[in-house]
Amino acid sequence: MITANTYFSGAGLFDIGLIQGGLNIQQSFEIDPICINTQKMNFDHDIVQCDIRNKLVKDEKECDVMVATFPCNKYSTIADIHNTRSGDDLFLHYFRHVAIQKPEIFINENVPGMKKFPVVMEALTKLPDYYVTVFCPVKADNWLPQQRDRLIIIGSKKPFNWRPPEQQKRVLLSEILEPNPKIKIPKYVYNRLNGKYRDLPIISDPESNDLAPTCVAHYAKDIGTRLVKDDRFRNGVRPYTPLEYARLQGVPDWFKFSGTDRQAYKQIGNGVPVPIGIWVANELKRYFK
Repeated sequence: MITANTYFSGAGLFDIGLIQGGLNIQQSFEIDPICINTQKMNFDHDIVQCDIRNKLVKDEKECDVMVATFPCNKYSTIADIHNTRSGDDLFLHYFRHVAIQKPEIFINENVPGMKKFPVVMEALTKLPDYYVTVFCPVKADNWLPQQRDRLIIIGSKKPFNWRPPEQQKRVLLSEILEPNPKIKIPKYVYNRLNGKYRDLPIISDPESNDLAPTCVAHYAKDIGTRLVKDDRFRNGVRPYTPLEYARLQGVPDWFKFSGTDRQAYKQIGNGVPVPIGIWVANELKRYFK
């Protein structure tokens, strides 16, 4: 079986897809304690809490594939609002691991905004001894009722015809909604609806087969930014429940999140859509066949 180690693995959403696609994940490396707890609640592989900047490669298990999902908050276009779109050096620490371990394949996932950083992209695509393919954008709405574009980079020691994902039968927004949602709606949600904030909420209509906007970690702080139509609630709209938010990312219902609902929203918003992991795993199986 193809072995993999995952870095900056968060709550493990990408890992779900890789595992469902048939990979054997040996180790996951993450710094956030709540994400660590979530992974330990759901996975039985080795989960290591650490700062990758201080992690020695010699302590890791050898693997066929190294997968990194760098934090995207300093590469995303939304960071322009706060003047924090500066990039970071975490990718260099990950490539220290790649350069020393030299796996057969390395994979990187991030937001398309990373392409605006030529130094980062040079490092990601010009590593000696690897043939690199870039897929951008990989659209979550190939599978899910969510508008979410990702950047996927695959580096392999041999040249290979990696196939982009094909359009699948998309899950509908109406299909991920709970029949009897229970959610406490803060007053600020209605303040946003009434125009008291800079931006109005993005409202999606399941009866019109709308796509939900991108799931973001900031939902943990403001569940008024993304609403779904529901006539049973005041003003005919409501926020997404944590379960619905997870389903928008393709997370199976058996998967449980550690912490509060707000902490669940953050973990979900920072995650990689599960079907992207399945697509990557299927391509890896083609490579190693």
